[in-house]
Amino acid sequence: MQDSEVLAVFHKTEALLEGHFELRSGLHSDRFFQCAMVLRYPRQAERLSIALVEGIRRTLGAEVQFDGVIAPAMGGLFVGHEVAKALDVKSIFAEKQDGKLVLRRGFIIRPGERYLVAEDVITRGGRVQETIDIVRALGGEVPAVGVLVDRSDGKAKFECPVISLLKLAPVTYDPAHCPLCKQGIPMVHPGS
Repeated sequence: MQDSEVLAVFHKTEALLEGHFELRSGLHSDRFFQCAMVLRYPRQAERLSIALVEGIRRTLGAEVQFDGVIAPAMGGLFVGHEVAKALDVKSIFAEKQDGKLVLRRGFIIRPGERYLVAEDVITRGGRVQETIDIVRALGGEVPAVGVLVDRSDGKAKFECPVISLLKLAPVTYDPAHCPLCKQGIPMVHPGS
């Protein structure tokens, strides 16, 4: 999928918002990807996830094998599930407990298992890194991270490749120096 096709899907599903937003990272921006809006359409979620898997296979090689896909809840759940479906592997997720991502619900990662980490959007990559740390702490391997939108424009780095459908360098502002705040534009906290 070309960037223009991905952006068209986000626009059509009202998943690309414009205004004054506070991101989960604490930064402010005039654009916000509300991936839940595109993921509410199962066929679009499937289409984007298949395109992401194709990009992963092009990057890592067609013979790449995964034992499963793990996603941080909440935003990555649908992406992880659809990517796992496209790869024909199991899908698990990490969720918050006492402010920290953990595995629950009987999910197990065995030593040597290979997990793709899937997420909807990354800006700084904190939740992705937490998820990678969970897999590695249990003896698993993370050959790659797959995301729909890389808002970091490739600046979010991990010890494995990041494959994204869309890589952007959106304008973000430190809250103390945000021109949108200075203009008095109301801020929206759209959630992740």
